[in-house]
Amino acid sequence: MQTKAFQKIYTHIDNITKATVTLNATGVGNDELATVGSRLAQVVKINGEQITLQIFAGTEGIATDSEVVFLSAPPKLNVSDDLAGRFFNAYGEPIEGGNQLDGEPREIGGPTVNPFRRIQPSELIATGIAGIDLNNTIVTGQKIPFFADPDQPYNQVMAMVALRAKADKIILGGMGMSNDDFLFFKNVFENAGALDRIVSFINTTENPPVERLLIPDMALTAAEYFAVDKGEKVLVLLTDMTQYADALAIVANRMDQIPSKDSMPGSLYSDLAKIYEKAVQLPNGGSITLIAVTTLSGGDITHAVPDNTGYITEGQLYLRNDTDTGKVIIDPFRSLSRLKQLVIGKKTREDHPQVMNAAVRLFADAANAKTKLENGFDLTDYDERTLKFGFDYSLELLSIDVNIDIETMLDTAWRLFAKYFTNSEVAIREDIMNKYWPQ
Repeated sequence: MQTKAFQKIYTHIDNITKATVTLNATGVGNDELATVGSRLAQVVKINGEQITLQIFAGTEGIATDSEVVFLSAPPKLNVSDDLAGRFFNAYGEPIEGGNQLDGEPREIGGPTVNPFRRIQPSELIATGIAGIDLNNTIVTGQKIPFFADPDQPYNQVMAMVALRAKADKIILGGMGMSNDDFLFFKNVFENAGALDRIVSFINTTENPPVERLLIPDMALTAAEYFAVDKGEKVLVLLTDMTQYADALAIVANRMDQIPSKDSMPGSLYSDLAKIYEKAVQLPNGGSITLIAVTTLSGGDITHAVPDNTGYITEGQLYLRNDTDTGKVIIDPFRSLSRLKQLVIGKKTREDHPQVMNAAVRLFADAANAKTKLENGFDLTDYDERTLKFGFDYSLELLSIDVNIDIETMLDTAWRLFAKYFTNSEVAIREDIMNKYWPQ
């Protein structure tokens, strides 16, 4: 070993795998960064003096006498107001040109906010998407995933949420994106003139998969700066957490760890939890709300990634292709926001809970009528009317391309009620019915 400018340098590697190298070293810390033959690496395991380093770009071409330089620091992000409007890679370096970011360097992947400093979420996050705002309202400080099939337009939905959400800052973390998806986000944000409140950290399919592991921590470090230091309302969008989990599995496999369910590492739950638990409502008015995409393999909700995610988060949003309207909708039967009762009817109009429940019940009646039709049973007049209501409800309120405010959503639902049903069939409380039923 030799030292140079306080850096420890080693030139003897004991073992090399596809993604890691192992050597003997002293005075090394967890998550510390290093370079191995000029490639960036990070400490992932310490066993006495035996240190295992994960090399982000892979170990091809690394020799046992390659120079290993420990940098005495974990990964950091320079935080400042100048983050807004910029696109960064997994290391926090600009990828759209422009100068390196000045600011205060902060370690990424730190602990979550002390529970003593948290308060109960009570503010609405409006997205403009009726399938969310009307039926599955999201509150500040909530953590909730989108469960979607890989062929569904989940990135388009995330872009819509980024543009429509009433938040001070939007932080996008993209993992395993195609270049087309990256350019899609970039063009949408630029064309909408919204870059001044959006910060993006992007890992594409051209980058090493293990770099995806840095993206959530980078995004959340930026979010904590704006929420904790600036008292701002921050919405973090992560897509796709299945790609993140796959990168965890790659690293675990290359480190010869015994896999758990669905070839995932045994640490999957804690790895996901340390990300999702960053969601918080703070006393200073700042908040971090987290919406993340989890793609499903063949719609399998029992896979380890969605299964663990469901335990950690406060509900889920499902995308579904509606065969009747040809639209992609937010499925009202499988979606759930467990915190919506904190704001509906309190921060929204008084009729919101009643309208939501009545609309979903009538939509369920429409689904039952459709089943009867498909099985050759005769339909009643009520069945016929519920089918027509279900079509309009999907088209005007559940479709992801509907962009209206919550009061308009409620008014639209009342109009559809009055169009197809009597007061008694809708079954809403009489005082609410008298006040809002269209004349």
